[in-house]
Amino acid sequence: MSNESIFEPPAWDERYSGEGKIWSGNPNAQLVAEAADLAPGTALDVGCGEGGDVIWLARRGWTVTGADFSAAGLARAARNAEEAGVAERTDWWQVDARSFDAGGRAFDLVTSQYLHPPEGGMVDVVRRLAAAVAPGGHLLVVGHAPPSGPSHDSGHHTNAQRHAMFLATDLLPGLPEDFEPLVVEQRPHPVTRNGKTMEIDDSTLLARRRP
Repeated sequence: MSNESIFEPPAWDERYSGEGKIWSGNPNAQLVAEAADLAPGTALDVGCGEGGDVIWLARRGWTVTGADFSAAGLARAARNAEEAGVAERTDWWQVDARSFDAGGRAFDLVTSQYLHPPEGGMVDVVRRLAAAVAPGGHLLVVGHAPPSGPSHDSGHHTNAQRHAMFLATDLLPGLPEDFEPLVVEQRPHPVTRNGKTMEIDDSTLLARRRP
């Protein structure tokens, strides 16, 4: 993928059309940490990819809509949900987070994991996602923090990718006034690349919409 194409659907359609899994299929760590104790209801996962988080939520009793801008990714996610036995608790929505409009739909949990629109666009995405949270519901946004030095593998990313990263505090301007931030922090996350284990930071924002 070129620096620009990584932010557009065709590149991801091509990637998801290949053989083999792109992601582990395991739920993301911060979703597990924050959603494990929430009462199941309706959930929306924006940027769902192959559906690992959707399947985890559905297995815990949630009714989940997986949303992504890649049709190939959604098709793969639907197959994975079928194989996991949770197809009846899931549905799928092809939408680009950068132009996302809830259209009056509301969910008890809206989550987005490692979605990185270019040029700091995540603040606007947070504003759009917040509109889909039902009163009393939660918004959880997790992403990569900008690398702070060689120990964070700063050379692994292109300039475009680094500019798309964010700190949790960067997202606060996207929250409407009726949201209460509950978690705004960086959380170390171990990763292994080329046989080397290092820690990178997960920027984690959890907020609750007031009833």
